[in-house]
Amino acid sequence: MESQVGEGGSVGVDGTRLEEMTPEPLLTRDYETRPSLVYERLRQRHGPVAPVDLLGVPAWLVLGYREALQVLQDDAGWPKGLENWRARTDGEVPADWPLGPSLEVNHILIQGGPGYASLRTAWDAALKPFQDPGHPQAKRLKAAVTAYADELITLVGQGGGTGVADLSAQFSRPLPLMVASHLLGFPGSQGDDALMDMWRVLDAGPDAEPALQRLLATLAELAAVKLKEPGDDFPSHLLAAHPSLSLDELARELFMLLGMTSDHVGILMSNTVVEVISGDGDGVRASLSAGMIRETMNRVVMRKPPLVNFVPRFAAKDTPLGAYTIRAGDPVWVSSAAAHADPLFADHVAPGSTISTRAHLSWGAGHRQCPARELASTVAAVGVGRLFERFSDLELALPADQLPWRSSPFMRGLRSLPVRYELAPVTERPATPGHAPVPRSAPESEPGSPEPVLPDQAARQRSSLWRYLTGLIRSGR
Repeated sequence: MESQVGEGGSVGVDGTRLEEMTPEPLLTRDYETRPSLVYERLRQRHGPVAPVDLLGVPAWLVLGYREALQVLQDDAGWPKGLENWRARTDGEVPADWPLGPSLEVNHILIQGGPGYASLRTAWDAALKPFQDPGHPQAKRLKAAVTAYADELITLVGQGGGTGVADLSAQFSRPLPLMVASHLLGFPGSQGDDALMDMWRVLDAGPDAEPALQRLLATLAELAAVKLKEPGDDFPSHLLAAHPSLSLDELARELFMLLGMTSDHVGILMSNTVVEVISGDGDGVRASLSAGMIRETMNRVVMRKPPLVNFVPRFAAKDTPLGAYTIRAGDPVWVSSAAAHADPLFADHVAPGSTISTRAHLSWGAGHRQCPARELASTVAAVGVGRLFERFSDLELALPADQLPWRSSPFMRGLRSLPVRYELAPVTERPATPGHAPVPRSAPESEPGSPEPVLPDQAARQRSSLWRYLTGLIRSGR
């Protein structure tokens, strides 16, 4: 089967340009419940690249692993940046397109053009203290993740030593947001209102737009504070590495860190917990019992990557891809979920091995691979580890195939993760003034590691996030 190229256009085997095709909608009820079946139907009809309709806008979806690498590893041939989108430049993308707002926030995940290189260098420099295991900030961050996880687990335990909990709402979603607040340098619990607004934005409900505006305003205020009084936190390090960033530009970068990292990490933790406690393969349990949590997560993202479809790239020139020739300026969305299921790739991954392949695309590939991947992996690994240390028993409260999923054009995660739990018996070390008692099962700090600065309990009780989480405990009784 050979693709045909007509005059001036991107064409498929039938000689039709993308704009003149009638692609099937991607975001359907079938996609919500069983996206793998949708990907495979597209693969059977079109091969490794398929035309799809994204809420009224035509685009190419990359389903093949080899083709995904071809796009992700070639920034020059497949650049990011909405300025490269021909249909948008020509005014053919509806002004009220639902995906428009999320793509218009021009942060590092979206940005193309000559400004990207200096911004990425600044991101790498700003994240290094938090990702270098030998750096005091990395040690402080790891201690903070452990402390936040223990706070959340202790809060769940207020509902009883045994019971039913939603580990998504009560642990997997709030934990990375709390860690992101630590990274951003919000004083005390003052960032909790921002975290709740980030939650509303991610859920894309009716209050998402006002929540987004409040959140961007809050982040702009935080950026202004860090400009005047730099600290040992991510925004201060980013400003030091990229002094020309405006407050608006810095706020957009902080939004990206808060939103993308938190949702990705939360989904990764929930998916890992499901894989372990649902008994889907002895290999996963063996990996966990051997202390190989990261290997377990690598295996999980092969089957259920949190980020299922990457933000679009655009053909720099007419380029063959799969069975089609993609016209310059056409949007191309790479699907990591579909690529992982590509038989040409998946058939070479041993399903029963306790050692995972690291060839997954969960964090992207090439020069634009996620700059915070090590940070996010650490947060997820510590969080999952604390769950299985603090709970002596965890069981799904629903059959695994009945768990409710939420899908978006980008992410796929659980709406809720109901479990039956039993807390491991612990004795508590005396509390330090203004802090909660610390379970004895918590790991001791490494020698010389700085202690994390956590909000005191009075501040916690005043925060909107903590009131929400406490309300979940009360409603579950």
